[in-house]
Amino acid sequence: MAAMDATSGYDRMKELKEFDESKMGVKGLSDSGITSIPRFFVHPPETLSDFKNSSSTCTNIPIIDLSGIINSKDNDHRLKIVEQVKEAAKTWGFFQVINHGVPISVIDETIHAIKAFHDQPHEVKAKYYKRENELGGVMYTSNNDLYRAKSAAWHDSLQAWMGPEPLKVADLPEICRNEVVAWDKSATEVAETVMELLCEGLGLEAGKFKELTFLDARVLVGHCYPYCPQPDLTVGITSHTDPGVITVLLQNHVPGLQVKHGDEWVNVKPVPGGLIINAGDFLQIISNGEYKSIQHRVLANSSKEARISIVIFFNLAKWKGDGYHGPLPELLSSEKPAIYRNFSRQEFVENFYSKGIDTKSLIEKIKLQN
Repeated sequence: MAAMDATSGYDRMKELKEFDESKMGVKGLSDSGITSIPRFFVHPPETLSDFKNSSSTCTNIPIIDLSGIINSKDNDHRLKIVEQVKEAAKTWGFFQVINHGVPISVIDETIHAIKAFHDQPHEVKAKYYKRENELGGVMYTSNNDLYRAKSAAWHDSLQAWMGPEPLKVADLPEICRNEVVAWDKSATEVAETVMELLCEGLGLEAGKFKELTFLDARVLVGHCYPYCPQPDLTVGITSHTDPGVITVLLQNHVPGLQVKHGDEWVNVKPVPGGLIINAGDFLQIISNGEYKSIQHRVLANSSKEARISIVIFFNLAKWKGDGYHGPLPELLSSEKPAIYRNFSRQEFVENFYSKGIDTKSLIEKIKLQN
């Protein structure tokens, strides 16, 4: 897309830079009382028409009750939950867990703290505003892919690298510091339980994913989707898959998340106290396609109340000595040969950061033609 629209004199790059340098974010635009969104947020007709045709006969993604699974000696009950998790990860790539052991008070405090950060005047948040995608530290930004995406999305984000290198807690904004640290601990405990169940569903030892350092490289992102005056012209987050192993998502009661299931987009209804789990590209590849990384997106928010979501992406921390990963050898046989080739860390990272969030999935690029 050209920086200057020759027919209208519209200078897209100039408008992008003005927005970026203002550091006010989407929340600042919304709070200013605008009645029409800047042109660079407007998405093309083909994207918007897909959003309008998003009705589904499905009511929600699978909900799995984890009560009694932690430290339980009831093997039959555990096998039942393993089967539920396996089936959900195979057919949906998404599921919600309830009775996961995290107190509702911790959940409420986390949502409140992230909302409190985004509710601050943009002049206060500006000290954390960055455009570079640094592999570490804390940053506040609006659209990581602002200059690479074809159109911007209606959300702001607070991002913190929680591992593998320990984050300097003092680098976190004071208004949400304690809650972010506490949530990282709680969500990681849930992720460990879910990864054990996913491993057992593949016939692996329960601790295999932990051994492979899938719990160690963690990025926490606190998204804010403020009120949008023209929600039919833009998106909250465009359709994409997550690149890592699994994602743990906490959301407030304002809806907006949609998951692709077959040819339909399914609205994910917020469940009080529930946590959403989804498989990433890395998990689909190492499971040799057994678990699915599924397209998902967020609608632009038409509610006067902001949608808040807190996401933790779990990624591989330590790559193999040869620097390559692919389907786990334990899952391969003459009857089940590899359907993906091995790939390097550099290829994995470059695919994610090369273009916008809707970059073609690495899965498609490394699939073998059998």
